[in-house]
Amino acid sequence: MAVERWPERDRPRERLYWNGPEALADAELLAIQLGSGTRGKSAVDVAREVLAVYGSLAEVAGREVTELAKVTGVGPAKAARLVAAFELTRRLRARTPGARLVLSGPAEVYAAFGPLMEDLQREVFRVALLDAQNGLLRDRVISQGTLSASLVHPREVFKPAILESAASVILLHNHPSGDPTPSREDIRLTRQLVECARLLDLRIHDHLVIGQGRFVSLAERGII
Repeated sequence: MAVERWPERDRPRERLYWNGPEALADAELLAIQLGSGTRGKSAVDVAREVLAVYGSLAEVAGREVTELAKVTGVGPAKAARLVAAFELTRRLRARTPGARLVLSGPAEVYAAFGPLMEDLQREVFRVALLDAQNGLLRDRVISQGTLSASLVHPREVFKPAILESAASVILLHNHPSGDPTPSREDIRLTRQLVECARLLDLRIHDHLVIGQGRFVSLAERGII
């Protein structure tokens, strides 16, 4: 039965309105984002099936839009709504509205970017552009790789820094496995980029490898 035909007290939207979002189960919150079900299934039914496919809400949040769109009853439009909602949540966790973000050490960098990157299902390489006082000017995604590797070219890394007149940069990438231990390729790439930065009179403060709930700073390990 479609949610619209349920008793009003049982409908997720109405329950959220009168009782608050904390009163709803994960499937009900997902159902509100989906908006509607499919033939023979309510939005809550579809939401439950999505959770069953991936096992948890956190696993759903880490999926790409194209993957979610293939789930029966979801499709491109609903998948886009889900991914947009999860991305908004990541950005809210990572940013303090109205505050100038100063990245003075690895812990501050992880606090800012960990929520954006730790649950992604493929490797993403990002660069944070800083001013002379280590304030964040902006950040840029440089590449999105496969589940195991990301292709990064020095030209693409340093071009945003030159255009923004950044004083320094911080490199970041995630390990979808959840283990932030740097690989030999991570170390090789870092050293290559440090050498390139010297030629441009640009400083690389750090390179953080982000895992699930933890990180490794290559600067702290003496590689930078």
